Amino acid sequence: MFSPVSILVVTALSSILSILVLISLLSHAIAGVPRWLWANVLAIVSLVLFAVQSVAPAWLGIVTANQLLAATSLLIYEGCNEFFDVRMRRAQRWTGWIMWLGVMAGIVYFTYVVPDAHARVVIVSAFHAACDLAIAGRVLLERPKERPRYNYLFVAGAASLGTLGHTIRGAIYVVKPPAQEALLQPGPMQITFLALGILVLPSLCIGLVLMAHDRLAQRLERLARFDDLTGALSRKALLAAAAERLARVPQEGKRVYVAVIDVDHFKSVNDRYGHAAGDEVLRHFASLVRSRVREDDAFGRIGGEEFCLFCTAERLEDVTALVERLRRDVEATPCGVPGGVLHYTFSAGIAVWDGREPLASLMARADSLLYAAKIAGRNRVKAPADALI
Repeated sequence: MFSPVSILVVTALSSILSILVLISLLSHAIAGVPRWLWANVLAIVSLVLFAVQSVAPAWLGIVTANQLLAATSLLIYEGCNEFFDVRMRRAQRWTGWIMWLGVMAGIVYFTYVVPDAHARVVIVSAFHAACDLAIAGRVLLERPKERPRYNYLFVAGAASLGTLGHTIRGAIYVVKPPAQEALLQPGPMQITFLALGILVLPSLCIGLVLMAHDRLAQRLERLARFDDLTGALSRKALLAAAAERLARVPQEGKRVYVAVIDVDHFKSVNDRYGHAAGDEVLRHFASLVRSRVREDDAFGRIGGEEFCLFCTAERLEDVTALVERLRRDVEATPCGVPGGVLHYTFSAGIAVWDGREPLASLMARADSLLYAAKIAGRNRVKAPADALI
């Protein structure tokens, strides 16, 4: 049968492993990880103090040990708030620590003024149950719906198990406390709840690491799917979306169109204002277009100052009108750059898919119309005349 000390040692060792993994994640600047790291450090110190409780003074083995363990739960909760970028008012941020101070006052009172180990257990259990419940609720409420559920449900499940365990423990000590007074005194009740602790804390830490790794995976997926500078689809993602669209059977009465768009005189922007200004123009342009195209349209950057828009419509006139509106909006919306405000324009060529040709051929036809728009003086949209009839 496990002894209380051996259970505490195993839990401390699991926290050491969590620390090593969390340290490896620090360089990725994932919000919440530093707090989770410090939570594990405090957990180890607390568990060591609990293990020497029988020989340590009360202020160290009881008061300090319980407060550090309580701070562990609170830091994990605050780390979850940071991880999900939850904005809280100042008063809300301090609520947990005010409760933590209340726990300290209760432990000190029932250690020195009116010694009562059972009352201390009730206070500590209530605090941990509240923290674990808050962790589970935060993760379930803020879980990214587009991400795999397992990592987040694992954390919520571990926190819920902690809530249940601490609630039951506190209720038992209120209704019918066990005969054991000290934490390390062997007994079924002590072993049971320490075993629960060895399950919950490491499981919770494993889940937090899984959440952090999912955030890393999300970043990598975004880098592969979106252009890092403009936020538009990357060339690879855009071409994949376009090929998928061409492979689908078009909706009745609708056809697939592509518009190849090029920012006018972009080289002169870089030469005159610098590359930082050029980057700002590209970001400004992409942001403006993305805010105005439809949700099912595919807009991406295919290289340099050249972009591409894939969409479906019943008539070419509808697509031409959309791109024309974009052109007028860009012309009327100057971009702030280092050293002043810059007005810029774009040219575009539009082609309609004939239902058979490959994607490269479709884009080549749109690109030739873009070239015609530039030859004609730029700041204009060119579409095939025969398709307008």
